[in-house]
Parts: sequence; C-alpha cells; structure tokens
Amino acid sequence: MEKVLKGLVTFQKEVFAKKKKLFTTLNKQQKPSVLFVTCSDSRVDPSLLTQTDPGDLFIIRNAGNLIPTYGAAIGGVTAAIEYGVSVLQVKDIIVCGHTDCGAMKGLLHPEKLQELPAVKAWLQHAETTRRMVKDFCAHLKGDALFAATIRENVLVQLDHLKTHPAVATRLRRGDLRLHGWVYSIGTGEVWVYDSEKKGFVDPSKRIRKKQ
Repeated sequence: MEKVLKGLVTFQKEVFAKKKKLFTTLNKQQKPSVLFVTCSDSRVDPSLLTQTDPGDLFIIRNAGNLIPTYGAAIGGVTAAIEYGVSVLQVKDIIVCGHTDCGAMKGLLHPEKLQELPAVKAWLQHAETTRRMVKDFCAHLKGDALFAATIRENVLVQLDHLKTHPAVATRLRRGDLRLHGWVYSIGTGEVWVYDSEKKGFVDPSKRIRKKQ
C-alpha cells in the first residue's frame, strides 16, 4: 500500500501538473473513441499497452474479458457497453485477451474451481469457448491448447457483443468496428484477428510497411 500512496503523491505533484490542461478539459466531458474490454489481470494495463491518455479509452475489465450475451446477465458489463456505444458513441470496440489467463485456465480445468463458486458461475459466459475448443482443438495439448483457448475466447466474446442491441444497430449502420486482440505479457507482442486470413496476425509488420 505504501507504494500505491507514494505513486498517488507523484501523480498529484508531477503527472497531473504536466497534463493539467488535459484534465481540465476532461473535467467537463469525456469523448473516448474506443471501448476496450479486457481482463482484470493486474499485468494488463490498457493505457500503457496502447500509449493513450486519460479520456481516450472507455474500459471494461472482468475475469476472462467476458461479455455475457444480451439478456443473459443484465449488469455492469451490459450497462457499460450500452453507455459506451449509445451515449459516448465510441467508434471501435476492442476485446483483448492475454497470455497466462487464469480464467481460461479455470475453463480448461473446472475441477480447480470447486472452492470458487462465483468464478465458476461467471465462466458460464465462456461455455461456447469451452465447447468450441473441445470440438475443434482436441488434437492440441498443453500450452498449445491453452493458447488456442485464449484466442477462441476472444472470438466468442466478439460474437456475444453482436447480440447487444446498441452494438447490432451501430454495426448495421456501419459506423462501429469490432477488433479482437491477444496480448503477450512476456514479450509485449499483440496479435490482432484478421477476418480475411481467419487468424491472429502481428499488426506491427503492417504498420512498418506503411511507414
């Protein structure tokens, strides 16, 4: 806790002072362009990862970066999506999974969740992920299976996102884009889903080519 409090003091004395104009503007309104859905994992920092400022990202975090299908669980996630899409009018939504995800480990090994009933119940929103992996990734084992589960879960949650009325309407209108990411904690790499290639690719190569 001491580290956290020292950081708070540094923020107030140094960081806030340097960006006072930005925070003064944000005090009146927010206009984020991206809704960023990711895991609660402490090793994933959306703003650090994307090098964005306060006010740029509207962030939803939960165990496993899960998105309940509309009507399955009207709660914080559903409300935040509705607000971000209908009120804040974000232009893009990113669902970002990550390596070494504890929620996905639990999905693959439900026997380890006996003492975690709330986590077990929450992971029902990844049941399609479990079924897809079981049916299409049976040939994989160990780390390869784990990695495939993390990737598949991102795609499943993107499908869940499309069941939300606010999202479906904006997609039909053509002014909202959905993106699937997987972040590697150990290497800093990010793989982005490419619908044409039907797989996750390294976007940095594409960026370097443009430059």
